[in-house]
Amino acid sequence: MAQQVNPTDRLLQRPLYIFDLPEELLYSLQFKPQNAPAPEEPELSPQEQPIPGPKSVNGAEQEDGEAPRAATSCSMCGLTFADLQEQRSHIRSDLHGYNVKLKMRGKPSVGETEFERLVGQLDESLSGSDSSESEDDEDNELGNVKPKESTLSALLKRQAKVIDGDAEDAPSQKRKRGQGKPPMLWFTSPKLPKNTNLGAYRAIFPSDEANTESRLMEFVQRKQLTPKPSPSHQQKPTQDEEGGVPLPPSMLPKNTSASGPHYFLCMIGGGHFAGMLVSLTPKLTKKAGIEDRAATVIAHKTFHRYTTRRKQGGSQSANDNSKGNAHSAGSSLRRYNETALVQEVRDLLSEWREWIETAELLFIRATGSTNRRTLFGPYEGQVLSHKDERLRGFPFSTRRATQSELMRAFVELTRVKVTTVDEAALAKQAAEAAAAAAAKTEAAQTNGKPATAKPARPSKEEEEATLHTTQLQALIRRSKAPGVVSYIQSNNLTADFRFFPAEQNHHAPTPLHLSSASNSAACVGALLTKAGADPSARNGDGKSAFEIAGDRATRDAFRLARSQMGEERWPWDAAGVPAALSQAEAEKRTAREKEEKAGEEAAEKQRRAAEVERIRKEDEERQANARDSKFGKGHMVEKPKMTAEERRMEQARGMTDEMRMRLEREKRARAAEERMKRLQGK
Repeated sequence: MAQQVNPTDRLLQRPLYIFDLPEELLYSLQFKPQNAPAPEEPELSPQEQPIPGPKSVNGAEQEDGEAPRAATSCSMCGLTFADLQEQRSHIRSDLHGYNVKLKMRGKPSVGETEFERLVGQLDESLSGSDSSESEDDEDNELGNVKPKESTLSALLKRQAKVIDGDAEDAPSQKRKRGQGKPPMLWFTSPKLPKNTNLGAYRAIFPSDEANTESRLMEFVQRKQLTPKPSPSHQQKPTQDEEGGVPLPPSMLPKNTSASGPHYFLCMIGGGHFAGMLVSLTPKLTKKAGIEDRAATVIAHKTFHRYTTRRKQGGSQSANDNSKGNAHSAGSSLRRYNETALVQEVRDLLSEWREWIETAELLFIRATGSTNRRTLFGPYEGQVLSHKDERLRGFPFSTRRATQSELMRAFVELTRVKVTTVDEAALAKQAAEAAAAAAAKTEAAQTNGKPATAKPARPSKEEEEATLHTTQLQALIRRSKAPGVVSYIQSNNLTADFRFFPAEQNHHAPTPLHLSSASNSAACVGALLTKAGADPSARNGDGKSAFEIAGDRATRDAFRLARSQMGEERWPWDAAGVPAALSQAEAEKRTAREKEEKAGEEAAEKQRRAAEVERIRKEDEERQANARDSKFGKGHMVEKPKMTAEERRMEQARGMTDEMRMRLEREKRARAAEERMKRLQGK
């Protein structure tokens, strides 16, 4: 008895291709509004996986049927390792160091793909070669290594600047950014169970049609393509996917439109480039007796050049721009390879110009400004333009630029995602989360935890008062008396302006109080005589400005102002100011004090001279008594005889150089005469 096939299972028996959907499913599709809870990206079954991803153990592929091996692991980075040596290498890597920094800051760790994307944003991605141990670093061989900034430190510095910039701009940003549009569009069909949803990437739809339900469904129906049978004579390509070459020109259609709708996919980064032209018309294949669809590659090409600095990351041009040109053999080779890679990529784009211009969409991943300039120029004969409306980015993480990665990206873009979502469970979960949040808030209120009230925004008057306070206090502390008076008059302030806020200026609430407390006699006199400050104003302690003055010059400024302004102007006695002091009296007192000080200094000088003379006499008497006790009273101590050298020095003392030379000549002449006499006498 034949087993009856469920219609739903039949529709989902093979992976669904967005441009070749079954008719009964195509005309029953219904767009799912985005305000509904969007399902998470599905976990695809082995049949739905476009390209079986490698189950990696630190980069080593593992067969599907192989059981997981016992290995060490890094819980922070979420990686497992085959042996202890690999784990030690990982501990010394930039990825592990970066995750350690994130943990210290209380942030979640990142994976290998996210870390490569962050490093790529510095200017270039890390070296694209997964196994670069065979490539020697010429800088190390030649001994030209200098201590340079590592990729990890450069990444942390860049993120610190971004965080500081955000912190500075935070007060001015009043609105929060939205999360943007989700990358997936979801559909339902009455032919499928209620909780089954079909998803497709928003990037493959035109921007204007992706926002309208009716036009969206029309686009899907209009873009359906009939599969072509696979030619029996077509041989399996033997080229390595890492060094793929374009198909011969004879196999490419002369008229681009004859090839049908197609996409252009391109990835460049870390010295790797991969480009591909893929037809949207699928070809029929059979796998294990099940009919399937396969992609038709019109042309493909990959390049690789050694351009990234081994174990340090970043391109040679980026390093030259930041630290100056290096002069090693490795740096010269990398500069040459960068130029060669740019020329090769641009030549390939020129060769594919017709296919690129007629492509429906252009999916491009270009990491870093150097790679973007390689593709988008500007340069003569430019093919790609950053203003092209067909440009798209890959809405998912991608790996190194290879032919297989481009094919995986194409299949991921055009493969329909199938997911099962329990709407009731999601609604229940959301209700439970809301109830838990309400209970937590109620418990906090019950425990009497005071809610942190936001500080009230100061009014315009308070902001102006704060500004005037800051300016006046700065001028007074520097004793800029003319500036204080000019600021008060130009801003129409009173001389008794009260500083703001009052609680922070309890001791010196007015300019006069602050001038008196700062011992600025010039500011006190200018405020009283020119600005008209009230000396009877009191501070928070009930003291006037005169009562907190710190020196006599400041107190004299109050008395001089009382003399100049008169007794009727202010209640000087209530302010504690003593009797008025005229300028002449102040100068007379200053002259008298100067004379008294000069007399005191002269008397002190005489006293010191007499004291020195007394000490000298006492010392002479002490020496005489010591001599008498040793040799007897009245004994004269004979001076020791001088040597011939001392005698000559004594005779030559006070002479000029010419006189000394003449004396030496006379001595030598007399000595010669004495010798002659002795010789004649013999």
